[in-house]
Amino acid sequence: MAMAKFRLTWLIIGGLVLAAAPGRCGAAEESGEYHVAQVFKIGGKGSWDYVTVDGRNKLLYLPRTTHTLVVDATTGAVKADIKGQEGNHGVAIARRANRGFISDGKDGSVVIFDLKTNAVLGKVKTADDADAILFDRASNKVYVSCGDANALVPVSADVDPNSGKADAAIDLGGKPEALASDGQGKIYVNLVDKNEVAVVDTKEMKVVNKWPVAPGGSPVGMAIDREHHRLFVGCRKPQKLVAMSTEDGHVIADLPIGVGCDATVFDVDVFASCRDGSLSVARETSPGKFEIVQTVKTRPGAKTCGVDRSTHTIYLPTAEFGEEKDARGRSKPKPDSFMVLVVKRGGGQ
Repeated sequence: MAMAKFRLTWLIIGGLVLAAAPGRCGAAEESGEYHVAQVFKIGGKGSWDYVTVDGRNKLLYLPRTTHTLVVDATTGAVKADIKGQEGNHGVAIARRANRGFISDGKDGSVVIFDLKTNAVLGKVKTADDADAILFDRASNKVYVSCGDANALVPVSADVDPNSGKADAAIDLGGKPEALASDGQGKIYVNLVDKNEVAVVDTKEMKVVNKWPVAPGGSPVGMAIDREHHRLFVGCRKPQKLVAMSTEDGHVIADLPIGVGCDATVFDVDVFASCRDGSLSVARETSPGKFEIVQTVKTRPGAKTCGVDRSTHTIYLPTAEFGEEKDARGRSKPKPDSFMVLVVKRGGGQ
């Protein structure tokens, strides 16, 4: 009887250890390599840019130039189509205000919509070339990087959508791209033409520091690991994924990635999506040491991505391309061929 109790005790302890061990939950799904597990065939008109993932409600927000699709993140079904934009880029979610904000670069504004009904509430002028956008809960503001204006424009989450105005623009001294928030009063902004990251203090509403991204250059994608105080910057020239400290800006690591990076996201690993049809996966293999552990073959044009951190699923919009070229010499997407690639780790389809 004593021996039986001894074995039972150790079985219970062992079970508790396994349950508490990090990374053990869903081991079959969390092991193995990342792969394209699904393809959502969506179609429709328009180009694409940033994808925003609402992990709580399992929705994808997909700007399509003149309209924004709201898509079921589990099935790919279109739930709503928000119209009325001229040249959109990204979506920010302000959940407590029950509002979404769409950056419209051609109009130099943000379009405000109701998160529950998807009805357009109005719009607020920002500045020329409104591009990347995020909601910062600490300041209860939406921040819009306006490339041609060299500015970051704050908009209160509860602004009047018909008569309200944006806050005063913050001069960045360079052309902004993607941005990230530490949730404690700092916004980090890529300056693509200066090869720097600008640090904005949201209490003082001004740039308080600038950090070079060398040996990377032309910084475009950006993600943040708030817990470990790190930024991950996807660079185009040279093609690097740069890991840097949010405390003093020093570069921790630089890793090779594909051609045409346009987005970087952080989950357990770091992902850099590139126009050449590659998704670079970086991992901290030992304290302070990062390595590219996998390059996932996606599809040409899958240059941006978003991640659902609750399911560790990455979403990449793209399309099929024909032989016809645009003004920049790039292949044009075929009509009605828009799709979203769904990347998961392990477990097959």
